[in-house]
Amino acid sequence: MLSKPIPGSTGEVLTCLPSPYVPHGATGLLYLPRFLAKCAYVKAHGALPASYAKNYKRGLDRFLCMHLGIDPGAVEKIVFAANSADEIETGLKALLPSDVRAAKWNRELVQKGMTAAGREFLNEALTNMGCADRVEQIISVPDLIDFDEGRIE
Repeated sequence: MLSKPIPGSTGEVLTCLPSPYVPHGATGLLYLPRFLAKCAYVKAHGALPASYAKNYKRGLDRFLCMHLGIDPGAVEKIVFAANSADEIETGLKALLPSDVRAAKWNRELVQKGMTAAGREFLNEALTNMGCADRVEQIISVPDLIDFDEGRIE
């Protein structure tokens, strides 16, 4: 039987956030719905749990924004000011470049963790989760997120 994460090994787990593999409807960008959901969570609750706060507007959030040439705080500001999903989309349309280069970003995202250093990171993370036996199945950082949040059995 394949292992599952030791409960609490990564801190609190938010299953309300979408998978990193969910594309944004208007742009096709993977991960953007997740970053928007994290911003909305902070707006609603004041903060993310510590296990998520450490990478909020950093990590993949920042990599996405670097790809787009924008500041993560600008995305957060749009979500905080909006009263509806339509207002968020209007704000994003004004903020994002006309060509978001979705195919380039999506390819980069799904390969995060596939370098030698990335494999070491994934191996260490999976070991800490009690799941060293899963290193052949959990091959990227988005996979690790989905695994931790229960979307990969």
